[in-house]
Amino acid sequence: MNLTDPIGDMLTRIRNAIQARHDSVTVPLSREKVAVARVLKDEGFIRDFEMVREKSGKSRAFRIHLKYVGKKEPVVTGLRRISKPGLRVYSGSKSIPLVYGGLGVAVLSTPAGVVSGRKARQMNVGGEVLCYVW
Repeated sequence: MNLTDPIGDMLTRIRNAIQARHDSVTVPLSREKVAVARVLKDEGFIRDFEMVREKSGKSRAFRIHLKYVGKKEPVVTGLRRISKPGLRVYSGSKSIPLVYGGLGVAVLSTPAGVVSGRKARQMNVGGEVLCYVW
C-alpha cells in the first residue's frame, strides 16, 4: 500500500478510532509517526504507544492507546493536518501558532526533531507545522 501522506493517514486512523470509541488503534510503523505519537503522549493526548511484533519478530506497526475521561469522553477532540504533501507550511520560531489559545498543541518537525509548538518556542527553533491537536 503506497501512501502519499502517511501522517495524514495516521491522524485519520486516530480520528476514526476516537469516533468509534476504540481503546487503541494500530498504525503502520515509521520514525516520523512514532515521533508524533511521542509528542501526543508527552502532551497528555494519548495514554501510551507500543510496537507490535509479528510472528517473524519484526515490528512493522505500532499501537496507540487512546485516552478517555469520565464516561468514555475522548481527550482528543480534534486533529487537523496542516502541512500536506501538496502544500508545505513552515513557521519561524517567532511565529509558531497557538492552537485554541494554548489549549491545543501544534506539532512541528524541526532540526531538533519532532516537538510540540511550546517546546519549539522554548528552544527558539522553527520548522514544518505537521498538525494541530486539541
